[in-house]
Amino acid sequence: MSFRIISLDIDGTLTNSEKVITERTRKYLTDFQENGGKVILASGRPTAGIMPHAETLMLSRYGGYILAYNGGCAIECDSGRIMFQQKLPLEVIPGICEIIRDYPVGINTYQGSDIIAGNQINEYTELEARINGLGIRFTEDFPGYVSFDVNKCLLSGSPEVILELEKILSEKYGDILGIFRSESYFLEIVPKGIDKAASIDRLLGMIGISTGECIACGDGFNDISMLQYAGLGVAMSNAKDPVKEAADYVTLSNDEDGIAHLLKKLNAYHALPKSGAAHKLR
Repeated sequence: MSFRIISLDIDGTLTNSEKVITERTRKYLTDFQENGGKVILASGRPTAGIMPHAETLMLSRYGGYILAYNGGCAIECDSGRIMFQQKLPLEVIPGICEIIRDYPVGINTYQGSDIIAGNQINEYTELEARINGLGIRFTEDFPGYVSFDVNKCLLSGSPEVILELEKILSEKYGDILGIFRSESYFLEIVPKGIDKAASIDRLLGMIGISTGECIACGDGFNDISMLQYAGLGVAMSNAKDPVKEAADYVTLSNDEDGIAHLLKKLNAYHALPKSGAAHKLR
């Protein structure tokens, strides 16, 4: 089987530890596109934080796609058209803010080129801003300020606090919201049913590409569903163990050009058969 599309997580997958797409990785992805392949950038990042990488890979030229907010918003890069999106129900925000009020955690959402931050600004909020190249605007009244459409909120705090809040919020809102960790210090709060696999499936249906023709690559907890969904699920060697267990193959790390290594192997062998367990691509 040949692969026509590759879905890539960004942090820890497409980019190295310096948050840069290396020249070798860029070249292999350009070659993939030159030969008719399509690229999806599927990330928990907001749209503004994905766009610079989409520009590096020239997705507007080659007709690639962005799945921002863990798949909550799909964008066709050549036209800039929003293909589909789901919005967070604003009525849940006051209750969430009440629950987290006495916790050392920030609540964040996105407006234009800024993070809108409530409760507190901590080192993890600052990391999110730095990663995405966004400013931070703090508001004392987060529920009152956020009267505009949002695709997600993000809680930022220490792993211990995030784990505790994941349990509390899942018990209260799990029937109407998606609540999951994208990193040990980030808790994603999204509309129910949002995950990367569901959004990739919807996108592939719109553009006429089958699941079996799709590769998905990632390293984080929020990548597991798309690795299990794709025709070929590939974990980075720097991935968490549950991610590796969900994958068909494990490539080199993001600091070893793991995506370029994968594409080189695929070109050499045309396609890799699905297997019952993950194997390293060495």
